Amino acid sequence: MLDAATSAAARPAGTNFVERRRRLTPAALEIVNQKVARAYSPIVIAGVVRAIDFVLLIVVGIAVYAGYVMPHNGFSWVYPLEIVAVAVAAVVCFQAADIYQVQLFRGQLRQMTRMISSWSFVFLLFIGVSFFAKFGSEVSRLWLAAFYFLGLAALIAERLILRSLVRSWARQGRLDRRTIIVGSDSNGEQLVEALKAQEDSDIHVLGVFDDRNDSRALDTCAGARKLGKVDDIVEFARRTRVDLVLFALPISAETRILEMLRKLWVLPVDIRLSAHTNKLRFRPRSYSYLGEVPTLDVFEAPITDWDLVMKWLFDRVVGSLALLAALPVMALVALAVKLDSPGPVLFRQKRFGFNNERIDVYKFRSMYHHQADPTASKVVTKNDPRVTRVGRFIRKTSLDELPQLFNVVFSGNLSLVGPRPHAVQGRLQSRLFDEAVDGYFARHRVKPGITGWAQINGWRGEIDNEEKIQKRVEFDLYYIENWSVLFDLVILLKTPLSLLTKNENAY
Repeated sequence: MLDAATSAAARPAGTNFVERRRRLTPAALEIVNQKVARAYSPIVIAGVVRAIDFVLLIVVGIAVYAGYVMPHNGFSWVYPLEIVAVAVAAVVCFQAADIYQVQLFRGQLRQMTRMISSWSFVFLLFIGVSFFAKFGSEVSRLWLAAFYFLGLAALIAERLILRSLVRSWARQGRLDRRTIIVGSDSNGEQLVEALKAQEDSDIHVLGVFDDRNDSRALDTCAGARKLGKVDDIVEFARRTRVDLVLFALPISAETRILEMLRKLWVLPVDIRLSAHTNKLRFRPRSYSYLGEVPTLDVFEAPITDWDLVMKWLFDRVVGSLALLAALPVMALVALAVKLDSPGPVLFRQKRFGFNNERIDVYKFRSMYHHQADPTASKVVTKNDPRVTRVGRFIRKTSLDELPQLFNVVFSGNLSLVGPRPHAVQGRLQSRLFDEAVDGYFARHRVKPGITGWAQINGWRGEIDNEEKIQKRVEFDLYYIENWSVLFDLVILLKTPLSLLTKNENAY
């Protein structure tokens, strides 16, 4: 059923992606070879804890009400409304007390004292409002006391479990912000020392990078080893998890910084400029802070935190529904492919995924099996003799892409909407795409998709000139910078129409 199509014999003799990788230093390779756990977003964790607090308090309040008040007085809407009001007030007070911080979740004393005092304040506030509103006699004192103590017990139990989980995640490195420093001079050393001096910091400095080989470049900065040159950062960040690139260069080194940014902006990481040694001071709100270290934001990783959660849910929910709806069509296409020509029904191809990771993408086979081109070394053209009769139809209508719904729902290496994943050996004439278009790899800062903004605007199919690949990259970058769930939905709804009206380049 499946054409693996990845044998070495099928690869062209030219330079491939693996051969074009930069050689990393032994120090950098040592870090690359370490097993790295997937990161958890502190913002998402804090949001989930807020939701759990809210639901937990409502459950406790209703349980006490149902167990004590209802058997004696029957049902009344007053108590449920009061329970919701208390739960909302508690979450607001917890937020005001600043206890929704991952660093605080690791501890115990500060977290517990702030939570107990905030929970007590909520009940004192509730009692005061009840007194002045003159409906205190309508509320059971026993229910109120039980709600207070049982709610407090539930919150403490929850925080103890949370503390255990957060400490476990911290040991696994899931809460660390894996950081590399650009600049291994005295400025870099001061920056590393400032970052390491902070308590409960989530910054994990992996090392420093610097192009200079003279006396100004140190081999180690406050214990952080020099891992290579700036040109090595892109390769390093694609082979291990990097969350933050922090420049230790002064703002006066404008030319050097701009030159480096032109190389690094293609990465899906936060890039900041440290301002800890700069004499020029801006307003405090101009800075973002790593603990007490002021920084200036240059680039932010696209689609992070709750945006990433929303996109994941969108892909899984809508993707599952689309897969169920497409199953009958896929069965008919599979039958047609099988009857039309001998060979497997599905075709597997290596393509670029998120952050240049190579992924297996599945399609219905549209070429004769013995003429398959798994590396896409030769572009499919109009009336291409390698394409079967059924293949021409399913390529024109993009029905050959339907198996990629399995990638979305099960493997998760594709999204419903995103830049289309190009074959690893995709070429414009004799040049690889990244050699033909400046900033090509920036489209890999997000997960690729089955359909995308470029595709519904007509930039799909054959790439036989520079304009076509440049336009694809241009539209893909626009999508990345302007992403929203609504934008994804609009693209998804417009896709069927665009397949019928903008398919002149699809052969």
